Amino acid sequence: MISCRGCGKPFPIAEFPHRCPVCGALYGFREGLHYDPDQLQSNLPGIWKYRSAFSLPDGAPLVTLGEGSTPLIQEEFFGEQIWFKLESLNPTGSFKDRGSAVLASWLLAGDIRTAVEDSSGNAGASFAAYTSRVGIQSKVFIPAYAAGPKRLQIESFGSEVVPIPGPRSKAAEAVIEEVKAGAVYASHAYLPQGTAGIASIAYELIDQLGESPGTILLPVGHGSLLLGIALGFDALLKSGVIPTRPRLIAVQSAVYNPLYQAFAAGSKTVDPVPEGNTIAEGVAIADPYHGSEVLKAIRESEGMVLQAADDQIMAGMRQLAYHGIYAEITSGLVWEGLRQLAGKLVGPTVCIISGNGLKNPSTVASP
Repeated sequence: MISCRGCGKPFPIAEFPHRCPVCGALYGFREGLHYDPDQLQSNLPGIWKYRSAFSLPDGAPLVTLGEGSTPLIQEEFFGEQIWFKLESLNPTGSFKDRGSAVLASWLLAGDIRTAVEDSSGNAGASFAAYTSRVGIQSKVFIPAYAAGPKRLQIESFGSEVVPIPGPRSKAAEAVIEEVKAGAVYASHAYLPQGTAGIASIAYELIDQLGESPGTILLPVGHGSLLLGIALGFDALLKSGVIPTRPRLIAVQSAVYNPLYQAFAAGSKTVDPVPEGNTIAEGVAIADPYHGSEVLKAIRESEGMVLQAADDQIMAGMRQLAYHGIYAEITSGLVWEGLRQLAGKLVGPTVCIISGNGLKNPSTVASP
């Protein structure tokens, strides 16, 4: 059940607040998710095989565009066999579709018919697609610098796009003003509903590998991908399906590295960093809202946080492309993580390819 992390009040689905109206804290799955292998529904498509583990409200409908069941392929890097989970092949080209499908189901269960979001691209495109799918009118606030293909993708689904000049944080500030005026904020960054869908990556990895990964590397901005995967493996651990959690290795841009700095300092909390410019716009987050929860999940897995400069991210993206993996620039972070940890990985090692190279084709092209 979703409840407030501060006062414990259950999530009021009819109001659909992004923060607790009682104490102002964020919501979360305070007791985690429940995974029962005997309750899997193999007749349902994609992630919905794991519907019983999503902690959905009564009457929540199945919403799908075919998300999930993404390929897991193997390649050799740095003398080691590495698995790559191609979340880039979800319907709108990123892992966000897993979360959007479940979030859309929650919105319908709450009889929400209009909603707003802010995004640098992938989350907005996914939100626009799934709200369009179920007839919810949506508006997406984006940084004015957001990549052309991502903006066009959002617009093509029929969402109203509001470009906001300035850094990424300005779009987040603008959408809050919309919420103050009465809009429902279906934010992937604030709300936990979508992380239950992202948790399905963990379940799929067990099904595909036949065992638990030893290490998972993934790009991190707000941390919804990491929190979802951690939530899934925690559920698998509690159910006895796996004996231990995989190590979670978060890789951040060196420009936007608040988690890296907090981890290196041994802190339990995350301080914002100054905003700057990075080619990895998908993780350009100066102040992750769930930063403390992300740090906690990393430490509980005996993982760590790494960082990469723009030239290293670009090199990683190109190395992936040379091996047939057409990844968004942000996914170049995982290759750099592999390079830094070569010879120190506990296998099986899985890298999450979070987005598709078609999101920014002009940058992906070789010089």
